[in-house]
Amino acid sequence: MHICKVKGNVWATRKEESLKGQKFLIVVNVDERQREIGTPYVAIDNIGAGVGELVIVASGSSARKVSDESMPVDAAIVGIIDSMEIDSGS
Repeated sequence: MHICKVKGNVWATRKEESLKGQKFLIVVNVDERQREIGTPYVAIDNIGAGVGELVIVASGSSARKVSDESMPVDAAIVGIIDSMEIDSGS
């Protein structure tokens, strides 16, 4: 799983039949200081995340377990982060 920030929405009027009714968001991985790393990508969202929120994203076969395993999905938002605490190692 990855910690990501929601950057935007995606609307697709034409899509695979099994994806109808799904909400798509653009997310980007972030590091422990919430700095964006990597390239933004699309994740399905069944929990109601919004732009600017930090979320937990499952990827690969784990993402398909969130919904119908026959769906062509490789990233799914599985949680909205309320807060994070990281040990500074001191």
